[in-house]
Amino acid sequence: MRRATILLLSCLSAAAASGCGTSDAAPAAGALSPAQTTAPATDASATAPVATAATRKRTGAKVAVRGTRFGRILVDGRGHALYLFTADRTPQSRCDGACAAAWPPFLTKGSPRAGRGARARLLGTTRRADGKRQVTYRGHPLYFYVGDREPGQVLCQDVFEFGGRWLVVAPSGAAIT
Repeated sequence: MRRATILLLSCLSAAAASGCGTSDAAPAAGALSPAQTTAPATDASATAPVATAATRKRTGAKVAVRGTRFGRILVDGRGHALYLFTADRTPQSRCDGACAAAWPPFLTKGSPRAGRGARARLLGTTRRADGKRQVTYRGHPLYFYVGDREPGQVLCQDVFEFGGRWLVVAPSGAAIT
């Protein structure tokens, strides 16, 4: 019990330090308008959900689905939650600088791959201002939250930061509110 309490406090501390909190709202599927995606990328690695957004070797970023307290959501190949940003009204990301430090983009150098539960036809990429390719799903650029350290962890659902809401994504590509 003590270990669980310490873990919970450290997670909440990380969330508070970044300006992000948790939401206890009951999960329900919400929808954003779909946008056109660009052609998939052609290189070979994907971004890991860590503060440095370091690149790991892969044949392309993998998007899958995992069950969480918010329902079934999109995750990367290692099970880390993927978020969309409501300020991204097109496939072009509006999150850079301090925003991208707190919400690292899900990057790929290879064609994104659909894992269990994800729909390959909804995958694509968009080119960021720095020239890197970010994975999109149903036209939404995808991001990690820097405080989510464990597979399935969702610490920053339905929060407003950097001019928009951050929401986990349903397998349909709709935001979960």
